[in-house]
Amino acid sequence: MRELYLDYAATHPMTPDALSAYLHAAQEAGNAASVHRAGQRARERLEEGRAAFADAIGAHPLTVIANAGGTEGDNHVLQAVMAGGGHLITTLTEHSAVLAPARALQERGVDVTFLPPDRHGRVTPEQVQAAMRADTRLVSVHHANNEIGTVQDVAEIARVARAGGALMHTDAVQSLGVLPVNVVAWDVDFASFSAHKWGGPKGVGFLYVRRGLDLAPLTLGGGQEKGVRPGTHNVAGVYAAGLSAHVAAQAQADTYAHLTRVHDAFLAGLAAVPDLSFNHASDGSPKVVNVTAHGADGEALLMNLDMSGVYASAGSACSAGTMQASHVLMALGLSEADARASLRFSFGRATTEEDATYAAGVFARAVQFSRA
Repeated sequence: MRELYLDYAATHPMTPDALSAYLHAAQEAGNAASVHRAGQRARERLEEGRAAFADAIGAHPLTVIANAGGTEGDNHVLQAVMAGGGHLITTLTEHSAVLAPARALQERGVDVTFLPPDRHGRVTPEQVQAAMRADTRLVSVHHANNEIGTVQDVAEIARVARAGGALMHTDAVQSLGVLPVNVVAWDVDFASFSAHKWGGPKGVGFLYVRRGLDLAPLTLGGGQEKGVRPGTHNVAGVYAAGLSAHVAAQAQADTYAHLTRVHDAFLAGLAAVPDLSFNHASDGSPKVVNVTAHGADGEALLMNLDMSGVYASAGSACSAGTMQASHVLMALGLSEADARASLRFSFGRATTEEDATYAAGVFARAVQFSRA
């Protein structure tokens, strides 16, 4: 049976460059915090990875904290910045790594404003401006949405936040390697990244922290990462993540063009399927297509696709297996039934236009079976 992986928004398989870098570093002895020669070699490898990643996002290496990924980075920023209370602004379409800590903060007395999106998943700088208050401490708005690909104007939103005296955080986990990323041009204070989204190792990520800002640690017990993120360094992971980020950033324009062709081929293959509607932003990330098959059973759709060897998703990978209606699609105004009948297809550099056409045909048959 032919197998076709179309869930790159959930995770990207490790690239040969990343795997080679990881194996090279993992075979070396030494803790990066040790002062002996083996430890210093590990420290050099760690800093090579950090510098390569910093270059990929237009930042200085000293502004990059190595961590375990986007979920940790999102939680770290929200919990550390809002520890003293105040007002937080975010959106209803954020990843659960932002929404969950925001709601936990709300339960502890923090005032949180959840901005509603338009039908395409966008929130505007004007909405943020209207929500700003004297005690607003943080604005957290993602760059590219993981379910519908909507790209927010984080630079303009950051300008509004800064003018109001607040800090700006963006979850940019879905961006690097697909969209142009420059945290300095965006003028954000914090940005979260996860290596496995661009083909680096799982369980490794980075948090950009604007130079001059102090961020309290979430955990205590060591001086690693300037005391902000203590614990023994994952040297091989950081090295592989940084080098693969640099490769992905260098290829971004070509990747974007390739994904656009794949995206368009997939949509063309669905043109004859009746009673479909599309939830992804037409001018968003070409990595993602989100489609509602009205009248179909979403779980049956996924099962039929899986049995045919096509692997897609009902939404965020963090909620996979639960078949809950997507909070992102519900925020767009979809009914629960339509949200449950919606699937996300996400493409990678290895996906071809022929793959996309084939997958569209398989999906068309799955829709027919699921409606029956």
